[in-house]
Amino acid sequence: MATEGTGAQAAGDLGRGWKISPSIRIAPGETAVLGEIDGPGVVTHVWCTTAPHRAWRGTVLRMYWDGAQDPAVEVPLGDFFCQGWNTFSQVSSQTVAVNPNGGFNAYWPMPFRTAARVTLENLSAEEVILYYQIDYELGDVADDSAYLHAHWRRSHPVPRGEVHTVLDGVEGAGHYVGTYLAWGVNDPGWWGEGEVKFYLDGDDEFPTICGTGTEDYFGGAWNFDVPGQGYTTFSTPYLGLHQVLRPDGLYVSQQRFGMYRWHVADPVRFGTDLRVTVQSLGIGPGHHNGLPHRYRPTSDDIASTALFYLDAPALAQRPPTPDLIAMEVD
Repeated sequence: MATEGTGAQAAGDLGRGWKISPSIRIAPGETAVLGEIDGPGVVTHVWCTTAPHRAWRGTVLRMYWDGAQDPAVEVPLGDFFCQGWNTFSQVSSQTVAVNPNGGFNAYWPMPFRTAARVTLENLSAEEVILYYQIDYELGDVADDSAYLHAHWRRSHPVPRGEVHTVLDGVEGAGHYVGTYLAWGVNDPGWWGEGEVKFYLDGDDEFPTICGTGTEDYFGGAWNFDVPGQGYTTFSTPYLGLHQVLRPDGLYVSQQRFGMYRWHVADPVRFGTDLRVTVQSLGIGPGHHNGLPHRYRPTSDDIASTALFYLDAPALAQRPPTPDLIAMEVD
């Protein structure tokens, strides 16, 4: 039972057992071990919150399964919980819930056979205070249970005429379960015409799955634009446009969005390999003035978190480790 900790002063004379150590301090450059669990078992729930909020894009969450040297999950803390813009936004979904004021919850099942290890690295220049809880069950894991993976990538910006890669380099059998995008708009006009494409099991030029538009993939329609009120947020069990951050007329000139889709009821299954992309594609503002309706490649700022289950605890090919410059919210 703790006798020293972040709550010792507040506990005063109450003594041990009275919330003396409810949180940890993570110094700049430090990696804190949040949990080391011997298996077999399943992590069923993760809850955490930080001070300050800007740590959401200044820290990297990692999860390792079964003694692997490389992490299966390596994502900025905020992006893992759909908060990539360092600004709170309510999320009320089946697998991720974010509640006032920055209470992060993840309910993705995370099975492991021999060991689980969870860490948080502080890349920022200031101390981070973290409150957290990891819930898990110990017991046999089914032979066909796969390991949770999460990869983060950012195109800042997407080169005009090219696509943003959400996921690549995945080899093995598994199923894709989720996409979160933090999307910053750099061009005028409507920005979300881009198709989300899933290339699986040897697909080359053409994907097995091709969507009809970005807002369609996230369960919306017609630009998320409700007449009379404009962009309209929503958060549902599997789909959401939960965040719209508007320019402030001064230094924040970029309009920003947060969107998620969880393929829980409709997993994208693959047998040998998987690649996922999204186009940065919009429509020029001129069509509102009677000009021709034409697609226009854009050069937006897109950060993606891809979640999938795989039959291996680690991958030989992973995206670059997130660094502070890549994660920066301008």
